[in-house]
Amino acid sequence: MKKIMARTLSRSIFLNSPVNRCSTCLLNRSNRSYTFPKYPCNLSKFSKLRLVHSSMDVPPEGYRRNVGICLINSSKKIFAASRLDIPDSWQMPQGGIDGDEDPKVAAIRELREETGISSAEVLAETPYWLTYDFPPDVREKLKHQWGSDWKGQAQKWFLLKFTGKEEEINLLGDGTEKPEFGQCSWMSPEEVTEHAVDFKKPVYKEVFTVFAPYLQ
Repeated sequence: MKKIMARTLSRSIFLNSPVNRCSTCLLNRSNRSYTFPKYPCNLSKFSKLRLVHSSMDVPPEGYRRNVGICLINSSKKIFAASRLDIPDSWQMPQGGIDGDEDPKVAAIRELREETGISSAEVLAETPYWLTYDFPPDVREKLKHQWGSDWKGQAQKWFLLKFTGKEEEINLLGDGTEKPEFGQCSWMSPEEVTEHAVDFKKPVYKEVFTVFAPYLQ
């Protein structure tokens, strides 16, 4: 009961904050006039970055188990959203795996929690885990936030196709977790990677390489 009350209080504070009132207006269901911005396509800045690590079987020790969701629409554009805690940083939905939770189940759950989307079908998944390391400042911040000192995250990525209507997208999520995003857009692979934080770019490039047959 205390956990539910704390979560409700946290959500109430966030929903009434100036940041939330401003950042979520693009996806308010009563406002259908929102637009998706277009960004310049520039592959050169990340084409030479290398993937930190990959494993065909299990994630390496010291990395937090995580799932990533590459959600595409009927035009084969990719869903990306801007983080509320990192200005001008965009990413695809992702989140931690709970205990022995199946990664595919975790991916569907995280997508719903972060975007409100439940109308999606799984098309493919990466056959191996991909990892990235946290920069020292990020690692220190997350150490206090999570209570665990992880080197980075080991991710199993899933490709999903959005089968619902735009009105279903709600960056307040499904109400079970604190919102993470302020705006969203449908982008090309190059645009998504261009606007991601640097330490995630190699993983994004690898994800788009694996899923390339579905993105063309």
